[in-house]
This record gives sequence, C-alpha cells and structure tokens, in this order.
Amino acid sequence: MEKKVIFSASYYTQKYYSNPEFDGIPTAIRNEIRMICIALAEKLHAIFTIGFYEDGEVYFEARAEESDYDFDEIGVPLEIKRLESEQSELIKMLRLWYKIYKTPEGEVLKETILKETEKRKNSN
Repeated sequence: MEKKVIFSASYYTQKYYSNPEFDGIPTAIRNEIRMICIALAEKLHAIFTIGFYEDGEVYFEARAEESDYDFDEIGVPLEIKRLESEQSELIKMLRLWYKIYKTPEGEVLKETILKETEKRKNSN
C-alpha cells in the first residue's frame, strides 16, 4: 500500500520536511503534527514520520540511520502505541480531513454541503 508523508523530522540532520500536498490541513493540526514529529525524533534518536496510507489511514514510522546504535527498537513501538492512545482525536481529525479532501466520496460530500448551503441562502 502506498504511503504519503505528511511530516517528517530527523534527529540526525536537525531538519524537518512538510509535504506541500497536505498544506490544506488546518494550521493548528499541522502545528501539532510538527511538534509531535520533532519531539519524537529527538526522544527516539530517529527519523520520525507521520503520513497517510492511500486509504486514508494514518501511519507513524520511526527509523534509524544504519550506524546509530542508540536507536531503541523495543521502545519505538511502545512510543507509537502511546502516541496513538494520547492523540486519538488528532488521528480522527486527520482521517476525516483526508476522506473529505482527498477521496472521491469527499468530493461528493462537499458538493452536497455546498448545494444545501446555497438552498438555505436562497430561501432566506
């Protein structure tokens, strides 16, 4: 299944990447994602990524450079489970955003909402 990165941060280079394809995600959510990625990249000594699978599910990934012996392979899944638990609302919002803005069903939903809004506006 194809993955699309929303945001990624590297402990090694002290840099991050934000995918312009997802600039439409509300600013508050994007800021939260950025903070999470940077914090977990630092904590885990890794490159930490948040993204979407092509079906709209959110994924988290932490990987190390080959020469990094400080990378905690056991701690990473535990940290991701904690993140999924603590940030369940954020994950739900990301899934919803993806479904509305990146799927054909979302386009139909947007059109329906716009038509209903126009009807209400014209009837007033």
